[in-house]
Amino acid sequence: MPPSRVIFMVVALSALLHLYVGMRLLPAVEPEGVWLAAVYGLLAVSALLVPAGLLASGFRRLGWSDQLSWAGMLAMGMFSSLLVLTVLRDVTLLILALIGGAGETFDRGSAIAVPLLALAATLAGFFNARRLARVVEVDVPIPGLPKSLHGYSIAQISDVHIGPTIKRSYLEAIVARVNGLKPDAIAITGDLVDGSVQRLAAHTAPLASLSAPDGAFFVTGNHEYYSGASEWIAELRRLGLTVLINEHVVRERGGDGVMIAGVTDYTAHHFDPSHRSDPRAAAAHAPSNVKARLLLAHQPRSAEAAAAAGFDLQLSGHTHGGQFYPWNLFVPLQQPFTAGLNQAGAMWVYTSRGTGYWGPPKRFGAPSEITLLRLVAA
Repeated sequence: MPPSRVIFMVVALSALLHLYVGMRLLPAVEPEGVWLAAVYGLLAVSALLVPAGLLASGFRRLGWSDQLSWAGMLAMGMFSSLLVLTVLRDVTLLILALIGGAGETFDRGSAIAVPLLALAATLAGFFNARRLARVVEVDVPIPGLPKSLHGYSIAQISDVHIGPTIKRSYLEAIVARVNGLKPDAIAITGDLVDGSVQRLAAHTAPLASLSAPDGAFFVTGNHEYYSGASEWIAELRRLGLTVLINEHVVRERGGDGVMIAGVTDYTAHHFDPSHRSDPRAAAAHAPSNVKARLLLAHQPRSAEAAAAAGFDLQLSGHTHGGQFYPWNLFVPLQQPFTAGLNQAGAMWVYTSRGTGYWGPPKRFGAPSEITLLRLVAA
């Protein structure tokens, strides 16, 4: 499909959805004159900003693509809540009509409440998204873990999405907090960037300051493949990170080994056939002293193959914990886990809610996190 047709369809869909919201809310409120024109004007601007924010990268040469992204993503966050609340209001009105009617007071009051609630959710979500991610501490029981490895810690960050609205200062704060945890190892489980090395190298530079005795490790997420995975792999290695491509390293404590393995993103083969995700290859030829097997895999749906390959723990991201309602309801349609510590057979899977955000600077009901995982004897 030609890009021009895709753009037309996106703009048309945005316009229709905004028109739906206007037609469902405004008749109940009955604004007149200047107020009516102002409200329709705001809806029209939003209808254009939402697709413009998604397409802002095409305006890079004009020098204001980041500003357009900010405006578009803020509009998208606001309109998402506005649309959902409008649909919920319509469902409520339909139910009330079936059981005897709601009356004009509810009709008007709910029409006023919808945009106010949408604005409140957007402001709260903006604060939650832009603040420094909280630290979540998790103990993971590993059967047969020797005393030498009890308490071994891994700091995980995931889904930072450095790009149009997340820049160097945001990442610097994350790096400082991770280093302050003093983990044994650091894991970055994909979707670090949204953009090319040329555009974002200055903003990812703080990663060179990550410090842990056993190193900092990275695996690709799907967004790396949208942004030039091979270039990013080379850049992250230049910054001192160990990029794991269906392979592992072993770190020792008192002669006992911890395997830290990593696979490429679950969908990587669609972009580069040589990058097909393979947990079994990542675990191959492990030395006999390995007593704990960890896998870094961007998407939770790698878990079935990882469990079959004999891993004890998989660290993933990708889901953002849903990021904000109602998108959390759709994650289970694609992924086995949305957030937190779960089990896939005998293997543990920890799914991070993400350390940044994608798209709208908005988190509601799914706070960002920096995770500190500790291995403990089961």
